[in-house]
Amino acid sequence: MLLASAVVVWEWLNEHGRWRPYSPAVSHHIEAAVRAGPRAGGSVVLGQVDRRLAPYIIDLHSMNQFRQDTGTLRPVRRNYYDPASAPGKGVVWEWENDHGSWTPYDMDVGITIQHAFEKQRPSIDLSPIGFGYVIDFGTMGQINRQTQRQRRVRRRLDLGPPPQGPGATPPDSAGAGRGPGKPAPSSQAIRRLASSAAAGAGPAGCPASPPGANGKAGRVALATLNRTSLQRLALAQSRVLIASGVPTVPVKNLSGSSPVNPALAGITGILMSAAGLPVCLTRPPKLVLHPPPVSKSEIKSIPGVSNTSRKTTKKQAKKGKTPEEVLKKYLQKVRHPPDEDCTICMERLTAPSGYKGPQPMVKPDLVGKLSRCGHVYHIYCLVAMYNNGNKDGSLQCPTCKTIYGVKTGTQPPGKMEYHVIPHSLPGHPDCRTIRIIYSIPPGIQGPEHPNPGKSFSARGFPRHCYLPDSEKGRKVLKLLLVAWDRRLIFAIGTSSTTGESDTVIWNEVHHKTEFGSNLTGHGYPDANYLDNVLAELAAQGISEDSAAQEKD
Repeated sequence: MLLASAVVVWEWLNEHGRWRPYSPAVSHHIEAAVRAGPRAGGSVVLGQVDRRLAPYIIDLHSMNQFRQDTGTLRPVRRNYYDPASAPGKGVVWEWENDHGSWTPYDMDVGITIQHAFEKQRPSIDLSPIGFGYVIDFGTMGQINRQTQRQRRVRRRLDLGPPPQGPGATPPDSAGAGRGPGKPAPSSQAIRRLASSAAAGAGPAGCPASPPGANGKAGRVALATLNRTSLQRLALAQSRVLIASGVPTVPVKNLSGSSPVNPALAGITGILMSAAGLPVCLTRPPKLVLHPPPVSKSEIKSIPGVSNTSRKTTKKQAKKGKTPEEVLKKYLQKVRHPPDEDCTICMERLTAPSGYKGPQPMVKPDLVGKLSRCGHVYHIYCLVAMYNNGNKDGSLQCPTCKTIYGVKTGTQPPGKMEYHVIPHSLPGHPDCRTIRIIYSIPPGIQGPEHPNPGKSFSARGFPRHCYLPDSEKGRKVLKLLLVAWDRRLIFAIGTSSTTGESDTVIWNEVHHKTEFGSNLTGHGYPDANYLDNVLAELAAQGISEDSAAQEKD
């Protein structure tokens, strides 16, 4: 692949060892600074092109992204992609997150999805590249292979393509055989490119490879930068402050023992003072995960809830009924199917099912209507879907999510503790706090799990979660107890944050794990949280009626 025709995407390494792309606009901005020579000063202020990235500065010499309010450094890289790939065409694939906003897929995932889309395949299974999801192009949805939860996906063409690479050919023959989306250059070459840009040389046509490409270095210590790099960052900081008109520099651990951050703050202060600007150093808000220490005598039981803990063990699926017998309770046969698609196999209902897996014991052309919601499917497809699930006697409509029977999950054995502590959550000053402690040990997967017989990990346990000890908070707790008994709080799968497979993960019911702040989005204050979690529990078939039927 000739670099003259390749496109350039700038990427940063997150804390989980995955390279995330900057937007095309930001990549253009960084690339322009690299090619501008000494005018760029060896650093790039990202807030100039995207206000959401105002805290970030890129140092081109060390190839690091610096966050001003926390002092965090992360490696960045300059990556080449084939013009025929998704980034080469300006195509970005995104999925809808829980907050209703859109998140771009990593480049390798987006390229895989786009390749299948261009081949006009009905769907693409992402499991071979480490993601337990299926993308259905017919519904433009992402389907979790384990939970069957669906999210919307979209294909964007409105962001524009990334910048083109410099007009040069890789010096080694091995570079010519790289496929789309593979990094071409060496780390020495990109550093030479960045250095030459800062020193006044023209842009080099050298290929570039990521620093820390082994995925282990998601964060770089600020102390590893030399004085010149710190000065470049301070200069970039001062440019941001002068341009914004608000000369305030947040500095983490200003009064701490680290000599580096105060040094950086001092350099910035000197520069600003020389420019005749006032200097104001502030501290960022602190992350408060846990409450102050609580003695045993201060821990109280929760009014209206018996006991202070409960355990779950593996529950065997109900035996004696075949899948066909289970579904018969929820279905009505349709003699004259409508001329529309079965949304499971995407074939017409007037034609036989297109399901190609293990053969259910029903005819592939039979059609049934779910009794409560009225959605119509091939019975063959519904039986196959049931066999691929928990096989607990319940069924969930794949279109509207109506639950038939009592839905249970595959949560591994563990313990749930709950009690009241004498502290208040932000936003709930008039009541104490309910603390929930989940404990699940690692173990061996059972027949209901993704990989029976294989071990699974359990990271981050015990997990502490918090609710206000109000009337609505206690209502949420009672429903969480029902969800726990039905094994719906956790599951075994692939972590969306670390990418680790065969590990215990949250299962679609959000918890607040941050006690005294809300910097991560998992804390307080959050005026809508209790209503949101009630809606999530209802989507799992758990309501106040469920709480009345279950034992406390």
